[in-house]
Amino acid sequence: MALSIGIVGLPNVGKSTLFNALTKAQNAEAANYPFCTIEPNKATVAVPDKRLDALAEIVKPQRVLHATVDFIDIAGLVRGASKGEGLGNQFLANIRECAAILEVVRCFDDENITHVDGAIDPLRDIETIETELLLADIQSAEKRFERLQKMAKGDKDAKAAAEEVARLLEHMNAGNPASTFEARESDAFQLAWREMGLLTAKKIIYCANVDETGIGEENAHVLRVRELAASRGADVVKICAKIEEELQGLSDEEQAEMLGSYGIDESGLVSIIRTGYHTLGLASYFTAGEKEVRAWTIKQGWKAPQGAGVIHTDFERGFIRAEVIAYDDYVKHRSEAACRSAGVLRVEGKEYVMQDGDVVHFLFNV
Repeated sequence: MALSIGIVGLPNVGKSTLFNALTKAQNAEAANYPFCTIEPNKATVAVPDKRLDALAEIVKPQRVLHATVDFIDIAGLVRGASKGEGLGNQFLANIRECAAILEVVRCFDDENITHVDGAIDPLRDIETIETELLLADIQSAEKRFERLQKMAKGDKDAKAAAEEVARLLEHMNAGNPASTFEARESDAFQLAWREMGLLTAKKIIYCANVDETGIGEENAHVLRVRELAASRGADVVKICAKIEEELQGLSDEEQAEMLGSYGIDESGLVSIIRTGYHTLGLASYFTAGEKEVRAWTIKQGWKAPQGAGVIHTDFERGFIRAEVIAYDDYVKHRSEAACRSAGVLRVEGKEYVMQDGDVVHFLFNV
């Protein structure tokens, strides 16, 4: 399961520059005018994980496979997008496929870079973005309600689902996001909910894009974004898209030196991925063998059979047991055999809750 993050925001806030930097692929034209990104740009990038590198150094496998993140860069929104203004709804289907939305807002002043609304105000930008997402959700729910009403005449499940969608519409028309809707128990409604793919039901990460002077200190714009995010229980990432772009093409040592000169411990890519994992409640476990050392992404709280199912559905169906070594123990003893001899290899059953950093070998029936 790859983490998928949609990058959204108003035109000219640095989305495409950020996308280019994050993906190390200059395939999203970054230009100083609205709508330079016409089609969504998608790229899959490896999740940086020093633990995976350390395991590979010990095992020396034929290949090393990192977990991945899909970044999708969406054309800039404008007020009225849900009614067809600007590029209208062209972006919506792509955002619906994402697990989280990264809302990029500009938090620096530069008279040489135009702003679609004429002045820098990140909270106004957030309101514009989220209003358009909410209006799009209302349109989706209205269409689903009409369909369910037609089905409800001879289908009690459809009738129950229609009643819940009506409650959802009332909730959203009052200005509330779908994420705060408390639904009654209904399998038919849950199916409708999943199929609608409501945008305001998704996890939000606020991304404050600052200039070089703002990366080492908190300016007033960033503080306002942090205050809003805290009130909503959301995460914030502060990045400088320009610095991230400049990092590309440098060696690891050169990148570390450049980041250090700005007082930064990690790149924007690492910060966004780490925050994405936290926001979505994700974790990683590892498999380690001569053929490959690999990282796998799971949900926190998953049990061993579910974790095995990420590798292949047959692993989950035929799960017998899992041989588990904590990452620190593996690095300390430096082989599976040594871990077994030291008594730190554990045999776990179906009720074992996977832990971040587990090194696992699954046994299963075909």
